[in-house]
Amino acid sequence: MPVVWVALIAVIVWAVARAIQRPGDNGRQVRETPQEILDRRFALGEIDAVEYRRARAHLAGRDPDPS
Repeated sequence: MPVVWVALIAVIVWAVARAIQRPGDNGRQVRETPQEILDRRFALGEIDAVEYRRARAHLAGRDPDPS
């Protein structure tokens, strides 16, 4: 009988872990590119449009003066 309880608990833990995992993650940590981080920060309102355009130009190498 204890084996059944251990198996049941293991199945529950496995199911919860699968439910928490993000779709498409496959157990790997997803790294954002600098452009994706910049887009996300702009979308969340952390930076304004001027800063966003300046940073995009800098990432693209079109900004000779990064300051």
